[in-house]
Amino acid sequence: MGSIPESGGHFSRRRMIQAAAALLSPAGIRALAQSGAYAPSRPVRLIVPQPPGGAADRLARTLAQQLEVRWKQSVITENKPGGGVVVGTLATAHSAPDGYTLALLGSSLSINAVQRQDLPYDTLKDLTPLARVGYYTVALVATTAFPANDIKGLIALAKAQPGTLSYGSNGIGTSAHLAGEMLNYMGGIQLQHVPYNGAAKMYTDMLGGRIPLGFSVATSAEGFIQAGQLKVLGVTSLQRSTLYPSWPAIAETLPGYDAVNWAGFLAPGGLSADLVKSISDDILAVLHTPQMAKSIADMGIELAPLGAADFEAFIRDEISRFAKATKPLGNRMHQAGRS
Repeated sequence: MGSIPESGGHFSRRRMIQAAAALLSPAGIRALAQSGAYAPSRPVRLIVPQPPGGAADRLARTLAQQLEVRWKQSVITENKPGGGVVVGTLATAHSAPDGYTLALLGSSLSINAVQRQDLPYDTLKDLTPLARVGYYTVALVATTAFPANDIKGLIALAKAQPGTLSYGSNGIGTSAHLAGEMLNYMGGIQLQHVPYNGAAKMYTDMLGGRIPLGFSVATSAEGFIQAGQLKVLGVTSLQRSTLYPSWPAIAETLPGYDAVNWAGFLAPGGLSADLVKSISDDILAVLHTPQMAKSIADMGIELAPLGAADFEAFIRDEISRFAKATKPLGNRMHQAGRS
């Protein structure tokens, strides 16, 4: 084989070697990533704004393992709890938009955007939605002695006895609290909110007859439901859960009702469109594997993937809906957010 000419519009051997080396360098790999083929050359951070050991942390580590396989690069889970998830969210917003920092955030992102006036970031300017994973099935449960058996009956009862019925949640400003306020707003009723520090005490008070209703993650309430101590009036997702298909959706009575406790990937604001697409596509590909679908279902999470554009539209719509539902709460919600 003849030698490669040094001129005449062709690369010299030396220049070809230099070009190949440039492509294999960290800068070159980043350039490839920006052209649509994401191939990180160093570990990727996955920020989780909750402490280790919880449901969000378990989900993040499961997803990180699968992304490591796809990217052939470490994905390091970094827990940054505090401030009602603001600490971890702010760390994400302040990171470089280079594809090496991601975050697994949830419905608290939208809730904080509505209820807090002191956020140190602009939710959809300083963060870039990449892909929604899904959401926990949350149900409105009632004691078996409660007179109503469905949402229609509950609304009728609440209108006949305004201000006398109460519902429990796992705290002020949580997704369960917002689910109750959405029900009040869309149903035209006045259920009183009773916040709890966790579900255990709420169940004790429900079974003891102190409160009749509560919003709860399905996996947490399932034992009481199977034992005949509690019954399901409806789930908070727009459609019935594939994990619990016999339970009606609240939206079947109140069209458009949707108040889910979701999880999804976001990145710092300013991420290039090419990186958004390539990282989002990789996350969606991982989510659609049978292994991942089973793992997520075992955690009690409804797999409901959304790509970047649809995920951003979902968050914007959720913020708008929450703002309408929580507007009457005014300063009480803002003060709760700062506590």
